[in-house]
Amino acid sequence: MANRLFKVLVLNQISENGLKRLPAAAYTTGKDITEPDAVMVRSADMHGMEIPLSVKAIGRAGAGTNNIPVKAMSARGVPVFNAPGANANAVKELVLAGMLMAARNLAPAQRFVEQLDPASADLDRTVEDGKKNFAGYELAGQTLGIIGLGKIGCLVADAAIKLGMNVLGYDPDITVDAAWSLPAQVKRAGSVSDVLKNSNFISLHVPLLEATRDLVNEKNLALTRPGTVLLNFSREGVVSDSAVLTALASGQLGWYVCDFPSGKFLRHAKVVALPHLGASTREAEENCAIMVADQLRDYLENGNIANAVNFPNVSMSRESRFRIAIANANVPNMLGQISTAMANAGLNIHNMVNKSRGDMAYTLVDVDSAVGDNVVAALKGIEGVLAVCYLPHSDQ
Repeated sequence: MANRLFKVLVLNQISENGLKRLPAAAYTTGKDITEPDAVMVRSADMHGMEIPLSVKAIGRAGAGTNNIPVKAMSARGVPVFNAPGANANAVKELVLAGMLMAARNLAPAQRFVEQLDPASADLDRTVEDGKKNFAGYELAGQTLGIIGLGKIGCLVADAAIKLGMNVLGYDPDITVDAAWSLPAQVKRAGSVSDVLKNSNFISLHVPLLEATRDLVNEKNLALTRPGTVLLNFSREGVVSDSAVLTALASGQLGWYVCDFPSGKFLRHAKVVALPHLGASTREAEENCAIMVADQLRDYLENGNIANAVNFPNVSMSRESRFRIAIANANVPNMLGQISTAMANAGLNIHNMVNKSRGDMAYTLVDVDSAVGDNVVAALKGIEGVLAVCYLPHSDQ
């Protein structure tokens, strides 16, 4: 364990089991922390917040980071962690529920039952006469198209196959891990258009980026089969609301099931809009909190990075008590300048790892002796260096 006390500002209600991953002997957590070393957040909007200069890392107990000023934190050399996959099972189950609600007309059927007169002598007859209006169809044999084959998309594909559905998948940026976990029965689509043309159900599992904004729009919704069910449990902006309304009106879409109750859709007969329930299970909230707490701790104590949205993944086993972590712009001769600064200070480099991601690079250096403030200052003075953390351990 590190030989100092870390302070973590908590902006939302975070699972106690997650906070327990930060041992009280080395961490203090709370809502009123001043000069925090790190911030843990769920849904709080940090864009208008004055984030203290003491903050070295931010952890979001969830998958998305739209509520965090990631670009500004990158410019300060501050990694922003999230918890991808920790809520995947919760979202998968909600997608399945959404498909069943659409296929079996459960929302209008429930509304019909709620309007029945419990004192009516003809209650049974009314029920029997009314149920024909809600006849649906089974999922088995239907084709589910999945756009985005990350952890959630792969779980949805597996569950759909077990329900007897055919699955068509598209993801131009699929990772090796996701490819390994994807069921062999999933057929590969060549484009978003291929998925829209050939599916009865379409489920979206992509992040909201400029490239994915209005990914589903008026032009490509026209390609869908009449009565197609569109499910969006990823991000609101990946679907054009106006295009969905047009497609629902024409019958091109049979249902739109989403986790984002936009004012345009409220009380629409063919929209099931849920109040951001995707990760709202006890299990998902706990998994996310544990995952992000572990990542923050490993970063604050060892400089290791896993699942940061703006930094490369970097991990190095500690073989020395003395470690320096350096975030810098990904430009030529940076490693040479770092090594020179350490050599000038008489430090022997025991081990080093450097990785980059886009414009960001990150370096971990273990040295054989203590690092003075003058060395940290010299490293910070190198043009392009964004942040320097000295991470000594006292128990090695």
